[in-house]
Amino acid sequence: MKNVNILVPLDFSDLSLKALEAASVFAELFDGAITPFHSFISLSDVEMPDVSSKDELASGHEELEKKLVEKLNKTAADNAEAKFLNEGLVQVGNPADAIIEAAQNFDLIVMTTHGRTGFSRLIMGSVAEKVIRFAPVPVVVVEEGSKVKPLKKILLTTDFSDYSLKAVPFARSIAEASGAHLDVMHIVSFEQFGSIPQIQAATDTRKKQMRELVDERFGGMKDQVTGEVVSTQKSIHEKITNIADSGDYNLIVMATIGRTGLEYLRLGSTASNIVRHVDTAVFTINPRRLKGAERQR
Repeated sequence: MKNVNILVPLDFSDLSLKALEAASVFAELFDGAITPFHSFISLSDVEMPDVSSKDELASGHEELEKKLVEKLNKTAADNAEAKFLNEGLVQVGNPADAIIEAAQNFDLIVMTTHGRTGFSRLIMGSVAEKVIRFAPVPVVVVEEGSKVKPLKKILLTTDFSDYSLKAVPFARSIAEASGAHLDVMHIVSFEQFGSIPQIQAATDTRKKQMRELVDERFGGMKDQVTGEVVSTQKSIHEKITNIADSGDYNLIVMATIGRTGLEYLRLGSTASNIVRHVDTAVFTINPRRLKGAERQR
């Protein structure tokens, strides 16, 4: 990761400003630039009894866009260093769709799960969840309690599938640039197996895979990396949530698709549950949607 162009959607709520704080960390690490972003519903989709012509409508759009860009620029300047900031970008359309479309020209999205609407982060179909599912670039999701700076401790989750391993280069880049310690973790859930011997055999196999992963993918920085296989009677997402809550992590890095190949929003998926329940910032990668993913298959 280098010269990273970061898109930061804002709805001007206090919570959304946390995204600027987190984006500044990545801009500092990777010589990046931050573009604050806002989308709004077209005036043509709103009942406007005082507008009698297309010219008036167009004029209203131009004036609204101008004011929104000014507000974006001021908000960004108040919450991030000027050296990182690009001109604000405003786009007409549904927020999630507008963010996904704009992301084609960026390398990273940093956003919060909910803002001005006040909707709970647990509601399916939120803007953040749709962006995570369909964005062509990694998405960092930030919560009120997220503490990305100083970036000292990172958790990378893996199930050793090709999909989950797509997250490895991102985790390595962030750890190298920040000097943070990186815990690479695999969870063996008892509910996946029918007997104690099966659990033990699976655990032994996964420990071997973990040693190989650390040796092969983190050479030259192994003093900065710890690989661990953890067994649990809980579900995988519950265990990861508990580990995140008790481990003082600044960032969790994970792919949104793993061994099963199921999409992120499939009910009960590990990734969706973690994003909904942890306060730690989560750096998500959808291997199927990443730019160039088709060429890599």
